[in-house]
Amino acid sequence: MEKKCRRIITGLDDKGESIIISDDNVQNKMEKNSRPGVSLNNIWRTSEFPIEIVGDINKVDDEFVMFPGLNETICRISSFEPDKLFSDKAYDSKTYFSELDAENTIVETKKHPFMHKSNTVDYAIILEGEITLLLDNEEVLLSQGDIVIQRGTNHAWVNNSDKLCRVCFILMGGKKSS
Repeated sequence: MEKKCRRIITGLDDKGESIIISDDNVQNKMEKNSRPGVSLNNIWRTSEFPIEIVGDINKVDDEFVMFPGLNETICRISSFEPDKLFSDKAYDSKTYFSELDAENTIVETKKHPFMHKSNTVDYAIILEGEITLLLDNEEVLLSQGDIVIQRGTNHAWVNNSDKLCRVCFILMGGKKSS
């Protein structure tokens, strides 16, 4: 069973002293039938750089955003159930990415239906379990404590294990160098 994502947000009171201004489970969660066994929890989102340190704490809950734009960030916890639990279901990557307004990230390949590429640098920190990172010509098995720096490359995530895998992603919107 998937663990709930608890988010604690700090801030300042009227005297400028540090306080907890929010302590609650994350509400901005995305699950789609077109990608069974995967849930995405957006924990925090920034929309400008430099980042406004004090401000509206609720903007992350306004709408689910799959990928940040230029100078934006998203912190996300993603859960991947074992792929074999869904081997009888047809994966529909076009519908999935379209539902998330991210169809422009799909890369047509026979390697995996969810291969995609975005204009982001992503820190992927494996919190629990194992997951395989697929690239065009390579793959690597990752386990708890491993960290991937994904720099706008074609990739997909596959859970070939028997257990749930949880990954913390920190996505930073960027641009390709010319």
